[in-house]
Amino acid sequence: MIIFAKRLLAIVCLSLTIVTARAQQVDLFKLQDSTNAADNKTLGNEPVINTFYSTRLVNSHTVEILGPGSMDFRINHRFSPLNMGLYDMFGLDYASMRMGFDFGLSKNLMVGIGRSTIYKELDGFVKYRVMHQSAGTGAPLSITLLGAMAYRSIDMDPTLKVTGSDRTYYTAQVLIARKFNANTSLQVSPTYTRYNRLIYLTGGAKDLFSVGFLARQKISKRVSINLEYFASTKSFNGTHDPLSVGVDINTGGHVFQLHFTNATGMNEHSFIHETTGSWGKGDIRWGFNISRIFHIGRKK
Repeated sequence: MIIFAKRLLAIVCLSLTIVTARAQQVDLFKLQDSTNAADNKTLGNEPVINTFYSTRLVNSHTVEILGPGSMDFRINHRFSPLNMGLYDMFGLDYASMRMGFDFGLSKNLMVGIGRSTIYKELDGFVKYRVMHQSAGTGAPLSITLLGAMAYRSIDMDPTLKVTGSDRTYYTAQVLIARKFNANTSLQVSPTYTRYNRLIYLTGGAKDLFSVGFLARQKISKRVSINLEYFASTKSFNGTHDPLSVGVDINTGGHVFQLHFTNATGMNEHSFIHETTGSWGKGDIRWGFNISRIFHIGRKK
């Protein structure tokens, strides 16, 4: 684990060095499609772009892939529940966060690493697009495969005799999306999660299955309304399905994502299966994501 942490730190430092020396802003807005790019027959079979504004909607991955030579520096922030009241400023006095670095390796392949304050988790993922929706008579859907892993590094009760394997969680997803027109996009995400050992959790399940539903509706040239929900086939005691509602604001090099959610976790296993908040009880958290893309490849 120490070796893994050192390698992770080295990668982050190297990334920051490269960005400082050679960073170039990528204007996401220049990549936005025209209002009829998804269904104009005269475009032939050109790939449909920007099914979603970002590679993540709220917590969940979308089918989007970073362009080759790009790095996405992401900060995810979640405040405490609104029902904490005025004394705690409706949850604003307390917060958790995830910081991540995602890299586009090729047209259809990206990887990422991150660290969450919740349980001091390190995570990483590989994401590969196997089908890209095309206009006209081309492919009707975009399909992307995701493999993710998380490691819980928080100190635990020594009497539990926790091993490195016990601290590790795995997730596999198939992300299936369609952009119906310039404004409306939907995604379905069948998901498998593996818990090697149920630490702090009850319910007797190790292999868990869920299905995610994502929706994006543009309301202006740079603003969209988003919905994200995951339904689990089996839940741990005291947990709830995560539901998030938010807004994306595309300003060019940045995408600001503002949302309300009952989830605290920000990587796959934690937000899908470890959400203890309930919308019905007012356990709603305000949060935001900031995505800043840098070009770190050589200019052609």
